[in-house]
Order: sequence, then structure tokens, then C-alpha cells
Amino acid sequence: MSTLTERTQPAEVAPGYRASRTLPLRVELARQLKRRRTLVMGGILAALPFVLAVAFAIGGQPGSRNGQVTLMDTATASGANFAAVNLFVSAGFLLVIPVALFCGDTVASEASWSSLRYLLAAPVPRARLLWSKLVVGLGLSLAAMVLLPLVALAVGTARYGWGPLEIPTGGELGAGTAAQRLLVVIAYIFVSQLVTAGLAFWLSTKTDAPLGAVGGAVGLTIVGNVLDAVTALGDWRDFLPAHWQFAWADAIQPRPEWSGMIQGTALSITYALVLFALAFRGFARKDVVS
Repeated sequence: MSTLTERTQPAEVAPGYRASRTLPLRVELARQLKRRRTLVMGGILAALPFVLAVAFAIGGQPGSRNGQVTLMDTATASGANFAAVNLFVSAGFLLVIPVALFCGDTVASEASWSSLRYLLAAPVPRARLLWSKLVVGLGLSLAAMVLLPLVALAVGTARYGWGPLEIPTGGELGAGTAAQRLLVVIAYIFVSQLVTAGLAFWLSTKTDAPLGAVGGAVGLTIVGNVLDAVTALGDWRDFLPAHWQFAWADAIQPRPEWSGMIQGTALSITYALVLFALAFRGFARKDVVS
């Protein structure tokens, strides 16, 4: 009888202990901000606009080829155009790296340092640990996507002046409207990268090798881009997140078209939720020995 009573009694906890207060977001954010990889990635993203500005200064003004004007050809028209071009050249690959890094390195690095089991013994509930790391990882990913166009807008305005965003197909958007549309573009790029974030985070809970999680997420994203280039797949490409990664271009038109971004957003969020759920479910049952 006493044994049954002992089993049904709730486990004793230390006075004042609350699971919701373990590993606060501010603590995890401070830890991640101090890491060298965060500083290096921020430096690379901040340097890209300067590199492009120097390239245009050396190579001369971009111009249309074969009578076709692209977004790249309007890069030096204004600061807004320069910011849009920076997003265009980086959205397909460069911005994938910080997302994979911040979301894929976060749990695996703790395992590689053999500190993961000590965090759980603190005791930090597993769901709480994953939630804190996921929120901070996504927050840093969003910050990276905001940093690039902000620096590009500042560099472009200083170099080419503040003015309307010239549209390759004709027409222009006022500076105020262009700034609002660029915010929409940044938000969409972030949402479209949630699939990479989900892949990286899920892999991070499966391995104690950070490079494996980050590289795996980047590699699978590249595979998706390659498959999207295979036109023989036809309508099957609509189920690839990569198929919609540049749908944001419809937002910088005189009359924006939202259907492509809506489909891309729905697809990315669906895949991401499944991958995040797999990460939480698998980690809850994992035997943590690192």
C-alpha cells in the first residue's frame, strides 16, 4: 500500500523552482550573440553591400543586355534599388547559411561540448530548452535578413542617392512605398527560409556534430533548388519550397501580385511545422548522453 502511495505522489521539486523560468530567452540570446560564428556571419552580411558597391565602381554602371532590363541592371538607380539587388543576389543561397547556422548549430553544439546533459540536469525541461533555442535561432535569422538590406540601403543611398525604386518592367515606386514593399520582401524571405530552419533544427537534435546539421540543411536546400530547375517535373515543382523563393519579386511591381507569395508562405509554414514537431517529438524521447 505504501509503495502505491509513493508512486502516485507528485515528484518533489526544490522550493521556488519553476520550469518556465529556466534558460530565459535573454540568457540564451546573450550566449549566442557572444559566439564567434554570430559575429563572423554578421560581418559577412554587413560587408556584402560594400563589396557590390566596389564591384559596380570598378566595372562601371550595369546595363541591359539584348534589350532586356533586369533588376540587376537598375542596381545603381537609387538606394532602394541597390537594397533590392542585394536581396536578390543573396536570397537564393547566402541568406540560407545564417538560417542553417543559427538553427542547426544551436542544439548540436551543446552536445559536442558535452554540456547538453548538464543543461537538462539543471533541470531545464527538454521542451523548454528546445523552445528557447528555436526562438533565439529564428530571431537571429530574422536579424540577419534585416541587417543586409539596412546596410545596403544606407550604402546605396550614400552612393547613389535617395530616390524611387525603378522597376525593370517599367515605372517606379515612390521612396516611401518602396520602403514598405521591401519590408514585405524581407518578411517573405524569412518565411520562405523556415523550411531550411526546420531542417537544420531537426538535424541538430539528431546529431552532436554541428557541421553535420548545418551542412545537411544547406545541402538539402541546394537539392531542392536543383530539383526546381528540372522542368520535366512539371507541376510537381509546386510542392518544392524553392519554386516560390523569388515570388517576392511580385511585391515590387506597380500593382503587386500576392498569389505566388501566398502559396509559398503556406507551403513553407506547413513543412516547417512538421519539421519542428519532429524535432520536439524526437528530442523528448532521445537518450541524451553528451
